[in-house]
Order: sequence, then structure tokens, then C-alpha cells
Amino acid sequence: MSDAVIEVRNLVKRFGSLTAVDGVSFTVERGEVFGILGPNGAGKTTMLECIEGLQKADAGEALVLDMNALQHPEKVKDRVGVQLQASAYFERLTLTEILNLFGKMYSRHVEPEKLLEMVELSDKANAVVKVLSGGQKQRFTLAASLVNDPEVVFLDEPTTGLDPQARRNVWELIERMHDEGRTIVLTTHYMEEAQHLCGRVAVMDSGAIVALDSPAELIKSLPTPLHIRLSTSVPVPMEELEGLPGVQQPVTLDGDHYVLPSVSAEATLPALLQWLSGKGAAPLHLEVISATLEDVFLELTGKELRD
Repeated sequence: MSDAVIEVRNLVKRFGSLTAVDGVSFTVERGEVFGILGPNGAGKTTMLECIEGLQKADAGEALVLDMNALQHPEKVKDRVGVQLQASAYFERLTLTEILNLFGKMYSRHVEPEKLLEMVELSDKANAVVKVLSGGQKQRFTLAASLVNDPEVVFLDEPTTGLDPQARRNVWELIERMHDEGRTIVLTTHYMEEAQHLCGRVAVMDSGAIVALDSPAELIKSLPTPLHIRLSTSVPVPMEELEGLPGVQQPVTLDGDHYVLPSVSAEATLPALLQWLSGKGAAPLHLEVISATLEDVFLELTGKELRD
């Protein structure tokens, strides 16, 4: 049986003549990490704000934990955690004081010491936000999103602008939040992030969801989910490469370096090696590369993930 904690049906949000969210429908299951990918302007943040009760939709339904976010946004806000793209805090309050203040706004709250320990900021408990590094600020923002011990957490581009190490630290925190049994919905521009964290991903473009599945299944759905990179000791005829099993529209990079898009490595590789042997051409480099979610987005929309 379905155990959906979020149910969105035909959600619409307009700003004048612009339809930012255009009839979106999807569900998020309890305990899931659900990702939303799309270029800037795709409608990701606006859609989330409608579901979170921060904006009023023009049409449709958004149920969160069986509560109607469009009719009772205050009830939804009390039960969910939200990390926005940009956050502002009281400059003169310490991290502990900010978390205490936020906690008073909810019907239940977690002690600041526990939250700061979780995000490894216990040593900054009496510091103000402006002295934190970029990674520390993001970790504190995650702590603030958990102040009411939410069952569902919305994270809007939680690692934008972070260096690779800080990004990995945030990933570990998100995984820890998930291990605690929380349902997580996140938007991101980073395909690696979505593949690493998310069980399912919705791809948005122009206010609509154009694909929704697990990262692996979305990649499998591509016409050529694999690319075989090959360099040889001598040039080989392109027209013969085109006839190999599974290969579609191979290209040459500089005469003896080739890229062979393939629907199946199992079909292409044995035939390729046998064919090369017959030509007396040794493979100097042979690499099989899986497509990515960025390839999926390009296939679906013709746009880069970061527009």
C-alpha cells in the first residue's frame, strides 16, 4: 500500500501571464529522499514554496502529512522543516540563542545543544553567524530546519556555492537525517548530488515535470545510456564502427580517438574487440562511461542543468 507523505495534484502557480508551476502532480513516499532537478526558472522553488505553505497556489492540491497545505499552511509549517536558498539571521544572537528563538515558534522543539552536536558545531554554540565559514553556515541552516523535529524536510539547493569537501559534509548530514527516518525533498543543480542522495528524481522544465523515476532508470531510458571511448594504434573506418552491435552514430575526435554511443556494453564490447583484432588495430585506451542525469536532462529538454 502507498504510504505517501506528500501528494501533489495538478498544482498551478501563476505570476501575471507567467505560469511558473503548470499542472504538476507527484507523490513522495514516507522515508524517501526525493530530488527535483531543473535549470534556473524551471519552477522548482515556487513549487516547493506552495507545498510548504509559503505561497498560495492558484489551483490544484498539495497534501503534506494528510494536511492541506493550501488551506491550512500554518499546520503544515508546524510539522515540516524548511531550508531556503538564502537565509538571514539576527546578527547579534549566538547560534544557541537563534535556535532557542526558532524553537519557541513551534509546538515542539529540539534542544539547541543536540542540534549543534549533530551538525558538528558544538564549539560554535556561543558564536554569531557572521564568523562561520560557508560550509558551517549551511550546516547551521540544516540544524535550524530541524528545530521542530520535523517528519518532512525540504532542502532548496542545500550545497550551492560550497567547495567539494563542504558539499560532502552536507551530504553526510542529509544521509544522517534520512537514517533518522525523516522524509527529505531537495532541489539541486548538481547531478552527482541527486544520483548520490535520491531514490527518485523529478526532472522539471518550464513549470512541468517532464520525467520522474530513479536516477538509474532515467539513465537507462536514454537511447544510448553508455559511451565507449576508444583510441587505437591505427585509424579504423568509421562506417564499419557504425555496423557494430548496439552502436549508434559513433564520432571520431581526431582520427584515432573514437566515441561510440551504445545501447548495450555487453553487445558492443565483445564485437568491438573481435573486430579490432581482425583489423590488426590494438586498443590503446578503452573506457565505458555511463550516461548521467545531465544527459537525461539534455535529452528531454535540450538545456543544460545549469541554465
